[in-house]
Amino acid sequence: MKALLVGSILLAGACSAAALAAEAVPAARSVYGQELQGFSYPFPLHHFEFSSQGQSLKMGYMDVPAAVAPNGSTVVLLHGKNFCGATWEDTIRSLAGAGYRVVVPDQMGFCSSTKPEAYQYSFQQLSLNTHQLLKSLGIEKAVVMGHSTGGMLAARYALMYPEQTERLVMVNPIGLEDWKALGVPWRSVDQWYERELKLSAQGIRNYEQNTYYVGRWKPEYDRWVDMLAGLNNGPGHKRVAWNSALIYDMIFNQPVYYELPNLRVPTLLMIGDADTTAIGSDIAPPEIKRKIGNYKVLGKRAEQMIPNARLVVFPGRGHAPQMEDVAEFNSTLVAELHKP
Repeated sequence: MKALLVGSILLAGACSAAALAAEAVPAARSVYGQELQGFSYPFPLHHFEFSSQGQSLKMGYMDVPAAVAPNGSTVVLLHGKNFCGATWEDTIRSLAGAGYRVVVPDQMGFCSSTKPEAYQYSFQQLSLNTHQLLKSLGIEKAVVMGHSTGGMLAARYALMYPEQTERLVMVNPIGLEDWKALGVPWRSVDQWYERELKLSAQGIRNYEQNTYYVGRWKPEYDRWVDMLAGLNNGPGHKRVAWNSALIYDMIFNQPVYYELPNLRVPTLLMIGDADTTAIGSDIAPPEIKRKIGNYKVLGKRAEQMIPNARLVVFPGRGHAPQMEDVAEFNSTLVAELHKP
């Protein structure tokens, strides 16, 4: 199946744009609590209370009704590692405006959810948590859509619960390759923890601009930098950093990549093909770094691996096309979901 190309390539001037955006970024303007207390969510925030691994936990989520006549379908939006449910705001509005009910959880260890003192993270566990949330809301079947790490989670969910997955949508999912097998050095949880303790607004912005946005930057991205930096530098920063370290260990050591051919649900891949995201690329040898995170290749290969998959490409866009080209991405998404 041939890929659908969306939008125009806008790489010209990227270097000059990067230079203009290179001025110093202030420290996080806000400080948020361990469960992102103080940050304003775009829709009412609820909490699902449940027991897991011998602990009482809370999972933050938004449950947004259709803004027009309901079409009977629900879309579940799964966020990425450096994102939260709130970062889906524009997509939520678009889907609700097209008649969808939209459920947007913050996964365990992230954002408005509990940061356990100890937790055995796995994509299977996070999928089970999400499935229990949906069951509590009376949702038997849904379109499951994930971005970045949420894309890996969405794939795992569809593998575990194919009968409950109406369609799988992955937006620049990480894990379309096995970095460890390709030679990226392993980090211990302690090493990840020390790395996460050092996070700053400046470092977050530099990383996201260079890796996610192809050297470009928009003022609206600053809110999400502030969200992440404010959480990581708040009063619960050590617990936040520890959970982040455990989550990175999960991502690196639990590739879903090899099971993509086992997917049995209609799948839509939405790929910004200038993305270079790859876990561990910061410590990978130059010859390895050059070979990983090439989404122009990874998207096409994933389409070939997944039965009944369709690839939509956003040329020249990076890791978060839903934030880079809001109107174009959302109109494309709704049009694709309306196809049989």
